[in-house]
Amino acid sequence: MSIFEVLMLLCFGAAWPFSIYKSYTSRSINGKSPIFLLVLMCGYVFGIMNKLFYHYDHVIFLYMLNLFMISIDFGLYIRNKKIGEEC
Repeated sequence: MSIFEVLMLLCFGAAWPFSIYKSYTSRSINGKSPIFLLVLMCGYVFGIMNKLFYHYDHVIFLYMLNLFMISIDFGLYIRNKKIGEEC
């Protein structure tokens, strides 16, 4: 397990709760890119696959947590887009 990998995932993961809160409360898709979110989700999936197939350690849970938070933000993007279309 690399301490630098852990720190990277903690830093990235620290930003997602704020993004989720902003997406939830603003009900807007302004400033959000679904392509960007999907690329990040793919990156975390590949990180999880690397941990499963080559270098398994407990850091996999940070990858899974970050993927979960990005998935929530992506779901809120879809919700907010539908809300914006109804107006």
